[in-house]
Amino acid sequence: MADDNLDHFLSLIIPVYKQEATIVRNIREIKQALDKIRYPYELIVVIDGLIDKSYDKLKKAKIPNAKIIVYKKNHGKSYAIRAGMNKAKGDYVMFIDSGMEIDPNGISMLLEHMEWYNADIIVGSKRHPASLINYSRSRRILSFGYYYLVRLLFGVNVRDTQAGIKIFKKELIKKVLPRLVEKRFAGDLEILVVAKTLGYHRIFEAPIKLDYKLGKITSAANLTAIWKILFDTLAIFYRSRILKSYNQSLKNK
Repeated sequence: MADDNLDHFLSLIIPVYKQEATIVRNIREIKQALDKIRYPYELIVVIDGLIDKSYDKLKKAKIPNAKIIVYKKNHGKSYAIRAGMNKAKGDYVMFIDSGMEIDPNGISMLLEHMEWYNADIIVGSKRHPASLINYSRSRRILSFGYYYLVRLLFGVNVRDTQAGIKIFKKELIKKVLPRLVEKRFAGDLEILVVAKTLGYHRIFEAPIKLDYKLGKITSAANLTAIWKILFDTLAIFYRSRILKSYNQSLKNK
C-alpha cells in the first residue's frame, strides 16, 4: 500500500482491551470488510494495556496491513483512540470498537456518507431509522436519556454520540486532537463538542448494524461505568462552557 498517495486514504483505528478470546477473528473480519472498499487503507490496532494475551495472539497471527500499537498500562478507550490518531496517515481517520458488536461491513456505508455529504464527521448511529439494532430495553432507555442530556448540555445535533464507529476528515483531527483530554468513557462526545466549538458543523449520521449480546445492565461494574460516563460528560461541560478551554489558542499550533 503506497503511503505517499494519501488521496482518499483511510486510517482505521481499533482500540483493544481484554479481547484475547476473539481479537484475531475480529481483526480478520474487519480486514475482510476493508478489502472490499474502494480506498487504500491502513489498519491500526491499539492494545490498551498488556492486561491479557490480546497482543501476543495478534502478533502471532501476523495479519497483513495491521499495525500494532501497544503500551503496558491500561489508560482507557479514548486514550487508545487518540494514540492511534496520532499515528494515522490517511486523509480519512476512522475508528471502530473491537468486540464484534458492530458489523464491520458498515465501514463502507460511513465512507459513502462521507463522500455524499462532503462531511467533516460521520457518526454511526443506533438511532438512525435504517440501523439494525439488537440490544436490551435497559440499554435503549439509557441511550435515550443520554441523548437528551447531551442535547441539553451541548446542543450537539446528533442522536447517538456513543456508538463505537465514526469517521473524520484528517484536517479536523489535526485541530481537534491537541485539545482532547478524555481518556476513558466520553471521548466520542468530546471530539464532537470540540469540533462544534471550532466551527465544524458538517456532522451527519449513518446507519449501522449492531448486536449487543450482553443482557440487562445490572452488574455493579456496569453501573459504575454509567456513573463514570456521567462524570466525564459533566467534566466536558465544565471545560466547554465554564473554562472555555476548548476554543483557547494552542501554542505552536
